[in-house]
Amino acid sequence: MLRYVALRVLIALVLVWLVSTLVFLVLHLVPGDPAELLLSAGNTAPDPEAVAQLRSQMGLDRPVLAQYASYIADLTHLDFGVSLRDQNPIAPELALRLPRTLELILAAALIASLIGVPLGTIAAMRDGGWSEKLVSLLASAALSTPVFVVGTTLVLVFAQWLGWISAGGYVPLAEDPARHFALLAMPAATIALPLTAVMIRMTRASVLEVLEKDHVRTARAKGLARGPIIRRHVVRNALVPVITVLGLEMGTLIGGTVLVEYVFNWPGLSGYLVRAVEARDYPEVVGIVLVISFLFVLLNLLIDITYAVLDPRVKLAK
Repeated sequence: MLRYVALRVLIALVLVWLVSTLVFLVLHLVPGDPAELLLSAGNTAPDPEAVAQLRSQMGLDRPVLAQYASYIADLTHLDFGVSLRDQNPIAPELALRLPRTLELILAAALIASLIGVPLGTIAAMRDGGWSEKLVSLLASAALSTPVFVVGTTLVLVFAQWLGWISAGGYVPLAEDPARHFALLAMPAATIALPLTAVMIRMTRASVLEVLEKDHVRTARAKGLARGPIIRRHVVRNALVPVITVLGLEMGTLIGGTVLVEYVFNWPGLSGYLVRAVEARDYPEVVGIVLVISFLFVLLNLLIDITYAVLDPRVKLAK
């Protein structure tokens, strides 16, 4: 097991390096001068002296290899540079906003798992019955509803009509835990709705497949009760592909929370990215893209390790 984890960690580190190098190359291969583009205003050409000064500030006047060496060295120290707008370091802002986005995504994944896996299992166990059709209908409706429609509907019902909670905002957990989780509930539920539909469908398909396996038929032939068969022999094996889908969807959610964070005024990473793009703050955009990419790699690493825990055959096959 340790050898398998060490190999996965090594592969993840190589991927981080490749992603960082790719981002660096893309930024230098794209036509145009970043400093000139940042200083451009409509059709007016920027002042050459200002462009030269910004190029020097961004280190673009140095040889490419020297820029790459400094770039990698800074990343090893989690140094993403300074913002062009206010000259403040980018890393503290990322460290402040990243946990908020991760909290939102993890809460949504938890909600989707707690609802989707049981409903998907019920739908598979009662395949063809009215409960299976009802669950499938609800999953289709949830999957086809855009997140901004869900978000605005929740705001309208719970904030405007019922007045149970504010329409949006953020309160630190340490300051007021009850209000923090109350404000987290609606954006997390908004993100969780389509993810729940995916979990239901994937769990149902996976459970139906496992039910046809020989070991399940053998357990039934031995006279084991239905409950233990489902818990020990069906759900555990069915969770492996479900976790794959959950991991991929969580990766997608990292870049898909922009609308939700905007609707609920949640100060996370996505809102920071929108602000950086609007301001054409080159270092901020690069830092955010790198952090999101690193999260994808970390997520894949966690999925691989979870595979090995749930199914020992995975690490034995490596």
